[in-house]
Amino acid sequence: MSPVHSLSAPSFRFRRRASPTAIGLFPEGPEVTSPVQLVQDPALPENQSSGDRKTVDGGNISDPATPDCPPASRTQHGNQSREMGPVRNAVAVPTERARARLVGIARLAASSPPAETRRKSLEKPEYFVLPVKSILNRCDSKRVPFEWTINPYRGCEFACKYCYARYTHEYMELDGSEFEKKIYVKKDAAPLLAWDVAHKYSYQSEGSGGARPDHIAIGTATDPYQPAEREYGVTRACLEELAKKAGLSVSIITKSNQIVRDIDVLQRIAERSNLGIDITITTLRAGLTRLLEPRAPRPDLRLAAVTQLREAGLSVGVSASPLIPGITDRDGDLEAVAAAAKQAGAQWFFSGVLFLMPSSAKQFLPFVREKFPRLAKQYEEWYAKNGYAPEEYRKKASQRVARIREKFGFAARPWVEAKGKALCSQMQLSWDAGSLAQELDRPPSRSADALRV
Repeated sequence: MSPVHSLSAPSFRFRRRASPTAIGLFPEGPEVTSPVQLVQDPALPENQSSGDRKTVDGGNISDPATPDCPPASRTQHGNQSREMGPVRNAVAVPTERARARLVGIARLAASSPPAETRRKSLEKPEYFVLPVKSILNRCDSKRVPFEWTINPYRGCEFACKYCYARYTHEYMELDGSEFEKKIYVKKDAAPLLAWDVAHKYSYQSEGSGGARPDHIAIGTATDPYQPAEREYGVTRACLEELAKKAGLSVSIITKSNQIVRDIDVLQRIAERSNLGIDITITTLRAGLTRLLEPRAPRPDLRLAAVTQLREAGLSVGVSASPLIPGITDRDGDLEAVAAAAKQAGAQWFFSGVLFLMPSSAKQFLPFVREKFPRLAKQYEEWYAKNGYAPEEYRKKASQRVARIREKFGFAARPWVEAKGKALCSQMQLSWDAGSLAQELDRPPSRSADALRV
């Protein structure tokens, strides 16, 4: 039996705890000051072509902290010592903090055994088997269009430079820079999800007054179709479990064309429940995608996935989040993504402006200084002390997205529309990156919220 999957739920028990327009700001478009190193890895998606290869989305948050959504931590990751219990020694923090015994998800992570892998590439991350108490995580915020989230993995190998979900590794006392280097594979996902749906899920959501079922969003803090899925199949196991149920409301968000592998089970889910799929495409420029999203499939492969999913009779839309000021917001760029999405058969389109939590800013701002030095000063002014771009920029971005949706005739996402007007208009445009981080699956994280200008 696989160390990741089992036929019944595990027997261990957990103790539960109670400005100007974008064009005016950045008229010349992005510049890159150093070449991009391209590394081939046969285990990654087959998305390579000479020149531009691979590219490189995710979030989930809940207001109350849970073992899967622990309180924020600023501790830096260092060496581990398991003498007398898991302890992570961090030189960068006070001695007493560094020697503190780990608890909750940090303790589980420190004790997690390596997960077997067939991958031989030196570029592969470390994989660990993470025992968890639950797969279905509650999201109590009223600002997002779902009540529950599923993240089959912790960490994401796509290594998107802007990813807001890096903060989730800090709850395991790991630095956000290790988000793509240490991937935690959740153990016993299928039996845990079966129990969760049977005991926690409601077919008459409280927020709708019983008029609709709770909504489950898959992939809010990690991409469910990152390369790890090829080996461990946690996402597939969760989908197989959901396919046994009827009357659910489910959505999936991913940057990977690997999702087409699961068309058969997705069709079974769609036959009995409401299912919507979001494919994230931030730009059509493959070279820029490769720089921003180093290990995710190329934009054209994602568009091809949209077409395949639609031909299979599934409901699919495109997310252009995050909209990155001065980099992906050039005049016509967002419109080009929308036009390509429409041609591929996408039924809806949305986007949100870049949101940077401290752990994400720590990675992204140095990246901007190195690759886009012309934008460095502006980014420091906007994001050094605030996770959001200025309100004026975000407002114009929302207006731009609204015009695009009207121009191409995009519909609203069905589960957002179903939740009604309880959501603010900006959230309807982009819950996935900024707002999503602020209310998805773990404590408040801010991510993207409006969209380009």
